[in-house]
Formats: sequence, C-alpha cells, structure tokens
Amino acid sequence: MCSPEPINCFPVLLNILSNTFLRLRNSTARLRLWSQLFSTGENAEVKNYIFFGLFTYLLVLAAGLPPLFAMSSVEDYKVKSTSC
Repeated sequence: MCSPEPINCFPVLLNILSNTFLRLRNSTARLRLWSQLFSTGENAEVKNYIFFGLFTYLLVLAAGLPPLFAMSSVEDYKVKSTSC
C-alpha cells in the first residue's frame, strides 16, 4: 500500500479510510489519490518568473543590510562604547 517513503503513507491511509466510509454509505463514488511533492510539468515561463522574483528580493535585501550595520557602528561611536 505505502511506498518506502513515509510521506506517502498518510495520504494513502486517508484515501483508504475515505473510500471505506463511502462504501459503508452505499455510495458509488470513489476517491483517487495522487501523491506528488512537486509539479512535474516543465514550464520555463514560471521558472523564470520565480527566479527573477527571488533575485530581485535578494538584491533589495543586499542593498538594505549594509546601512543597518553602518548605523550600528555610528551609534556605538556616538555613545563612545568600547568592547573589552
């Protein structure tokens, strides 16, 4: 029933239980289960969109961090703090 990967066992168990309850109620409907972690379709447009979105986010993050460290040093200089 389950593959060696434990992540597949829970959906399979829910599928078996759901179909059992449907049979108990004399229903002709059945549930089928597909367990795929990631989409297998190759869509270059979506990949480019995700890549450039993450790249833009990292550029903004990289531009914002150095001033944060600089302001910390300026504050330390103003209050004349020293480290032992």
